[in-house]
Amino acid sequence: MINPKIRILLFGSNLWYLGAGLLGPLFAVFAERIGGDILDITWAWAIYLLTTGVLIILIGRISDIRIKKQTLLMVGFALNTLLTFGYLLVNSPLRLFLVEAGLGVAAALANPTYDALFSLYEDRKREGYEWGLQDGGEQIFTAIGVIAGGFIVTYFSFQILFIIMGIVQSIATFYITKILCRRQ
Repeated sequence: MINPKIRILLFGSNLWYLGAGLLGPLFAVFAERIGGDILDITWAWAIYLLTTGVLIILIGRISDIRIKKQTLLMVGFALNTLLTFGYLLVNSPLRLFLVEAGLGVAAALANPTYDALFSLYEDRKREGYEWGLQDGGEQIFTAIGVIAGGFIVTYFSFQILFIIMGIVQSIATFYITKILCRRQ
């Protein structure tokens, strides 16, 4: 039997990866549609990675000494959800850069705290299996999102895609709040 907190983390992250996967490789097409070129796409991705990389170290440290990991996780998920809806307002490369920087902050809040909480709640005799569920689920749900995202953009629009992404990630955020209500 899996620890209820691990189940919460797994379900919440799988929903999140489903929502994030909806955009997946379509990101380049979206960036081009708002007037971006190859360098703009490169800069947007680099801004996200640099923001995440620098802040993840700082936030990981803060989570060990000051602020509860569960709180940082929640704030990261919530900020990610808001910024996913922020794609609806992107109409230029500059706005895309701002959303990507914000998403980098959200990832930096959520990622180290998620991993730390997962490690805390995992069953020491089944950690390989539980981490397998985490990593395998991430890949599977992202793949499902990529396929669904392609259909959504092909038959509807990027606006509909971003609304669906935001809704899926809102559900993930609300679901992950259950971790604050559970005792270890």
